[in-house]
Amino acid sequence: MDYLIVGAGLFGAVCARELTKKGKKCVVIDRRPHIAGNCYTEVIEGINVHKYGAHIFHTQDKEIWDYVNQFAEFNNYINSPVARYKNEIYNMPFNMNTFTKLWNDVFTPEDAKKKIESERAQSFTENPSNLEQQAINLVGKTIFEKLVKGYTEKQWGKRCDELPAFIIKRLPVRFTFDNNYFNDRYQGIPIGGYTKMIEKMLDGIEVRLNEDFNKNKELYEKQANKVIYTGAIDEYFDYVYGALEYRSVRFETQVYDTDNYQGNAVINYTDKDVPYTRVIEHKHFEFGKQPKTVVSREYSSKWQKGDEPYYPVNDEKNSNLYNKYKALADGQDKVIFGGRLGQYKYYDMHNVIREALNLVKTLD
Repeated sequence: MDYLIVGAGLFGAVCARELTKKGKKCVVIDRRPHIAGNCYTEVIEGINVHKYGAHIFHTQDKEIWDYVNQFAEFNNYINSPVARYKNEIYNMPFNMNTFTKLWNDVFTPEDAKKKIESERAQSFTENPSNLEQQAINLVGKTIFEKLVKGYTEKQWGKRCDELPAFIIKRLPVRFTFDNNYFNDRYQGIPIGGYTKMIEKMLDGIEVRLNEDFNKNKELYEKQANKVIYTGAIDEYFDYVYGALEYRSVRFETQVYDTDNYQGNAVINYTDKDVPYTRVIEHKHFEFGKQPKTVVSREYSSKWQKGDEPYYPVNDEKNSNLYNKYKALADGQDKVIFGGRLGQYKYYDMHNVIREALNLVKTLD
């Protein structure tokens, strides 16, 4: 074969589709029992359940939007999450709906700007040394305490004053009554779920599931002229320099005998005393009318080998470690590393597609 593609997620599927169009013989393998990687959707009670967490497609790039629309029709879902802090409910991202509920004397954008600037000035740190100081510098204490602190500490498993400042380079603050989280021109969810979209991408291409490339690398590599590897880069090299760090996510999913559990697809829980970070009600991604509903609670957790890696810990220590693995990867003649695990980088879906398309352009 010309290309063995390791991983049947979005990056691998786009590479397989485009290389096949170029006349290349491709085989895709995946250690999981299903295609579509972390955007895999499973039908439960007639609802497309996002098994590895919510995936909402959004982009400003018309070329990418046109590309995915070859494989699925997208609905007009707009991400408008809600945050719950104790017994208070706020709109996200931070906007005029948020500010008018946080402060009873804020009514206009000018009022909100003055209030936030006053809070920033009261607690400003000239050279912030941690995330807490950085966040307060950006939005003041009220927003930080209610909507940033608890959620961030659950997500990273550390206190905000123990986390590096660079994690929060900016916090989006909008002085309009607009709950559109992404504000991208093109947004939506594929009707019928992401699994069907990836199935269409892989139509006519040989796919082998339940095959673990890293358990028999040499044998697999002999079968192809080139390998596109989308697994973890440190695992490929047998963790020779040690394991890169990730944060993982654990899900508790339940079926409820009601047609509407929480009234929104995504509710973030920003109080640290609530153990989960957010609750997803999957039917709302596709405006479902099913008699029952499926709800997932997400718990951020420390990653250990064998867990699904979600978010790379891109601090100085791990960036240096990744660079050592990248030097090994760059020395490979036959194997090309791509995707979030192969490049140790968190990618939104539209960026994954762009990276895969750019890669294929360089291949013959």
